[in-house]
Amino acid sequence: MTLPSTIAAPVQHRLEVKRSVFLAHLAPVASVEDADAVVAAIRKEHWDARHHCTALVVGPQAERQRSNDDGEPAGTAGAPMLEVLRHRDVTDLVAVVTRWFGGTLLGAGGLVRAYGSAVAGGLDAATLVDRVHLTSVAVDAPHAEAGRLVAYLHQWADNHHAVLDEPEYGASARMSLQVPPELVATLHADVAALTGGAVMPVDGETRVVDRPR
Repeated sequence: MTLPSTIAAPVQHRLEVKRSVFLAHLAPVASVEDADAVVAAIRKEHWDARHHCTALVVGPQAERQRSNDDGEPAGTAGAPMLEVLRHRDVTDLVAVVTRWFGGTLLGAGGLVRAYGSAVAGGLDAATLVDRVHLTSVAVDAPHAEAGRLVAYLHQWADNHHAVLDEPEYGASARMSLQVPPELVATLHADVAALTGGAVMPVDGETRVVDRPR
């Protein structure tokens, strides 16, 4: 299943249209409450601006969505901002576009273009990260086998879009991997073949993980 991507860190983009300044602030968030806190902080920081229009998408499949025109004509600010986020297939982020009025009315079409362009410019400047499902798999082995297994699992992870964590050494050596769910059975078979069935991986939970592009 393909999941929407998100942004790695907050980003700003400034746009000027007929002396009106549009400052887009995009930030990654984990919840609607986080998004509300970002909006409140920007309102406080830029208290002298006339409008702080918002759009947010939250959830693994961007299932929670909201926008606000904040005093602009209905449908000219928040909606086009949200449409850009939908079109770019992103989630878990909030976009706030702060506007300082420049004295010239832009009209409905001009506002739609300005607010949408401000958010699009912010996304263009952002670093995107992909969201993927990965299953945690633990491989425990005697210390004598650890070196050979770690070398093998490093190569296996590189070839199968998996992630190998740093080994942990206790009574035995534990190698932990984050594996695409559809490749867990392949990992089991490959480890069994390498060790003659002496080592059996143990599967953990499957969760959504950010993976830099």
